[in-house]
Amino acid sequence: MTGQGKSAIDTLLAESFKELALKQPIEKITIKEITDKAGVIRPTFYNHFQDKYDLLEWIIDKELLEPVEPLIQNGMINEALVLLFSGIEREKEFYTKASRLEGQNSFGSIAQSCVERVLLQVIKGQAEGRKSRYVWLTPERIAEYYAQSMCYVVITWIKSGMTISSKELAEIYNYMIKRSMTDILTEL
Repeated sequence: MTGQGKSAIDTLLAESFKELALKQPIEKITIKEITDKAGVIRPTFYNHFQDKYDLLEWIIDKELLEPVEPLIQNGMINEALVLLFSGIEREKEFYTKASRLEGQNSFGSIAQSCVERVLLQVIKGQAEGRKSRYVWLTPERIAEYYAQSMCYVVITWIKSGMTISSKELAEIYNYMIKRSMTDILTEL
């Protein structure tokens, strides 16, 4: 199958999954329901994804993170955050349902893994050829730290009903990550 054909099937399965997620909890969605809605047979699903959680990871990667990668690579962090948060806002109902996933395949762990991968790639690119001041502070730990903090902010925003705009959330997130706790406590 060509890359374009695979991509079209991936998108078809993702759209089917998202539509079903609006009607029932993600935990209850079956692969058969996804494939029936997409008009493909079950083996087709397994040729593309391991399970519905792998499909959710693909959605986060393709629809949210891929579009922001070039901005991050070019140092346009605020623009990347606004674009990322706007993507979530645009699909508010889906991400609200997805954020309710708990346990082994929680939305938080899936999203964090995706964000970590992107950040690690950027950090390794930036750190190439340089020696770290602290041996313990590896690119992997830095990526995990920032992915955790971002996912905490995003999931809290989603669960609170997205009552502020994506632009304001980006400003708040930037404010928090650019200051020490001492700075923030003094500015409160």
